[in-house]
Order: sequence, then C-alpha cells, then structure tokens
Amino acid sequence: MKILHTADWHLGKRLDTFSRLEEQREVLQEICDIADSEAVEAVIVAGDLFDNFNPSSEATELLYSTLHCLSSNGKRAIIAIAGNHDSPERIEVPDALARACGIIFVGYPNTEIKSFRTQAGVEVTKTDKGFVELKLPESPFPLRLILTPYANELRLKKDLGAEESEDALRVHLQNHWQELADKYFDNQGVNILATHLFFMKKGGEQPEEPEDEKPILHVGGASAIYSENIPVQTQYVALGHLHRYQIIDKKPCPIVYSSSPLAYSFAESNQTKYVVLLNAEPDKPIDYQPIALTKGKKLLRGKFDNIDEAVAWLEEHSEDLVEITIVSENYLEVTDKRRLLDAHTGLIQIIPEIKSQGGDTQEGVQIDLTMGMEELFVAYFKQHSKYGKGQQEPSKGLMAMFREVQGEDD
Repeated sequence: MKILHTADWHLGKRLDTFSRLEEQREVLQEICDIADSEAVEAVIVAGDLFDNFNPSSEATELLYSTLHCLSSNGKRAIIAIAGNHDSPERIEVPDALARACGIIFVGYPNTEIKSFRTQAGVEVTKTDKGFVELKLPESPFPLRLILTPYANELRLKKDLGAEESEDALRVHLQNHWQELADKYFDNQGVNILATHLFFMKKGGEQPEEPEDEKPILHVGGASAIYSENIPVQTQYVALGHLHRYQIIDKKPCPIVYSSSPLAYSFAESNQTKYVVLLNAEPDKPIDYQPIALTKGKKLLRGKFDNIDEAVAWLEEHSEDLVEITIVSENYLEVTDKRRLLDAHTGLIQIIPEIKSQGGDTQEGVQIDLTMGMEELFVAYFKQHSKYGKGQQEPSKGLMAMFREVQGEDD
C-alpha cells in the first residue's frame, strides 16, 4: 500500500504583503503529479490546510480543487485533518459532498466519520470517535487511522473528557490512542496515527517552531507530546505543525513531520521541502522516503554594507523572494531605499543595522530648554538611538524632513 504524507499547506498565506497563491497552486499540482506517478492509494494531509479561520474564496477553491485532483475521482482516499490555523467547523462543512470523492475531513478529535463507499471502491469499513478503517481498491488489507486534529485544552476537555492537571491531557491522549489501538490495530492491516500537535522525544532536544507560526497551546500546559505516548501497535505517525522535515523518533515507530510545501518565513530560507512516500504492509516496519518538492520561489537573505553591492545581488536573484540587511553608520537614506526597492519586485524587507560608534548612553540626561528646536531634536534622537549607544546622529535626509515639518508647522 502506497500512502503520501503532507501537511501545513497554509493556503492563502502571504509573506508580508506578497501573495503566495500562485506558488501554492504550482506546488500542489506537483504533489498531485507525485501521487499519480507513484500510484499512491491514500493521501494524509496533517493539518493547517488554510492559514486562517476565514480563508479567501481563492484559497478555498484551491483546497477543494486540489483534493479533488488528488482523489482521482474517488479512486484514492484523502484524509485531511484540521490544524491550529484551521476552523474545525469550516473544515467539516463540505464533508457530505466530499465523501462522494473519497475525501474525509476531520475537524475535531472526537469526530466519528460516517460510512460510505465511492463508485471507484474506496470504502469506510469501521468507524469510531477519532478512528476510521478504510478499504482501498487495490489493497487486500485495510488502512487503519487514528485521527487527532489540533484542539486547544478546552476542546480536548470537552471532546475527550479529560481532567485538569499539568499533564492530564497528555496522559488522556495517550489513553485515548491506546484504547483505539487495542480495539482496532492488529497485524492484519496498516496502522497509522495522524495528528497536528507538538511532538518531541522525552529528554531530547525540543524542536523549533516556525518563527511566524501562531504559538500552539501545548497540551496540558506541558511542552510537548512525547514519542513514548504513542501506542506500540502504531506503524507510523504522520505529523503536522512544524514546517521543517524531521524525524522526531523512530520508537515505537517513525514519528515524522513532513514539512510545509513552501518556505513561509525567512527562518525557513534554504530549507528543502518534502512530501513523504510510505510503502506499507501489515505487521512490518513501514518504509518511508521523503520526496523533495521543487516548485515555488526560494527565500533568500543577504547582508551588505554597500548599496551598490546590494543592488547587484538583488538583480542577480530577481526570481526569488528576498530580505536584506544594510550595515551602515547612519540610517538608510530615502534615495538608497528607493534604489533597493526599484531593483527587485520581490524585496520583502530591508533591515537597517547601525554600526556602534562607541560610548555609552548617558544616564539622567537633563533637558536644556534654552536650546533651539533643531538642537533639541538632535539631542533627543541621539539619546534614544538604540543602535549608536547614544551617539548616533540623525541623517541629513532626516534633518531635512524635520526642517520641512517644522517649516509647515510654523
């Protein structure tokens, strides 16, 4: 049985004001092409389908058209769960229509999927709260899935009946998963857990979350769910939330973040993005292989102390999205900023880095009201300059602007 694991599509996400929708369209088509070329029988999308609770009509249309393409008219099972950026209610809205294409939407941890069978032969054979068993047209054995979309503490308490304590929700999730595994996970089918939570190996290094990711409310107030909380009958854990491909642990089974399909912040610059292809059969370790994605713009960072060098670099990387840092002794002049912006349409951010000119900020500075307005402004600017340690002079351009404003006021 071949299964494709992907996550964190974040449809509708922007980089500052720059739309990524066309890039998302291209990379999702690449995922559809991989599913076809590898003859995949099921696709797991492990949360954060959208970037916010109220996605645009364009983002919504892209999700539905992509999942319909992936489903291959009901020949391939699609399982999509909600992440912390998704509205669980919105995720489950199209469920009745989606089932005709073999698409399963799961918004809540206690969602019980209704039985169905597509004309092409994808069939729900068993269902429970947070669990589904599927019969796939080309496989002689079933696919079993424990499904836990993201849920905050309040929802987990409400949906799963957990009690309050520092680690009660983590323990409750473990017990919930173990109960389902004991009931449905045997050696006659492929057993997978798909969830959108923050995982780590107990005692191991804590994985970094994306810098612009909404802080996920870690379950029970604890830092993470541990790999030891996974039932031993599980053969693979398909994770969503972290945007870098990484294997959290290999015990009791591979616990894998597939990565987002695009780099969504400059902290992800130079990362290769993946989907994960699983070759699975009952009662054997699952063979899994990351497949690199090639579509979408690169996110690059550059650092320069010369405007001419920065402009040349920007022109060299005209097809990428870029962020640059300009190191100088003074604040960036308006003319220099305009040169940089004119050199690259995908310049997202210019970060000024002012060289320290030595000296410490004076404590308890007294204001001399006998000074002129311009002198007071210069003194104020130097005192509050966080880059020059109290010695940074305002630039000529800034002073000219100050004089213009002062002249208008007069």
